[in-house]
Amino acid sequence: MGLFKDLFGKSGEKPKKEQPNVPWKPLVSVHQLDEIAEKSKDKTQVIFKHSTTCGISRMVLNTFNANYDYPKDQFDLYYLDLHSFREVSNETGIKFQVVHQSPQLLVIRNGVVVAHDSHGGINSIELNSYI
Repeated sequence: MGLFKDLFGKSGEKPKKEQPNVPWKPLVSVHQLDEIAEKSKDKTQVIFKHSTTCGISRMVLNTFNANYDYPKDQFDLYYLDLHSFREVSNETGIKFQVVHQSPQLLVIRNGVVVAHDSHGGINSIELNSYI
């Protein structure tokens, strides 16, 4: 019994690494896109389009969250569940002139997308260069 307890019990658990508190704002309305464009004149806006049914999207989101190390006031970060808010996802592509992909990260300054990528490329975007 001791062997199984060590393999599967709490005594063998490693302490969980504390995740950074990423200040996500839900993107749930098409009207928010105009607000994001306007706010991007003063502060960088970031949209993460996430597919809740895609393992790759989950992995990229987890990696983004784990590596996020910016002060809360550097960016406005929007999380878009593209399955729950398909119309918002579609309008995001139209408004900011990017082809839909998921997962996808868009960095917006002065009303336009200045950087975007999808899949593994998301975590290679240097957000520092857009502050």
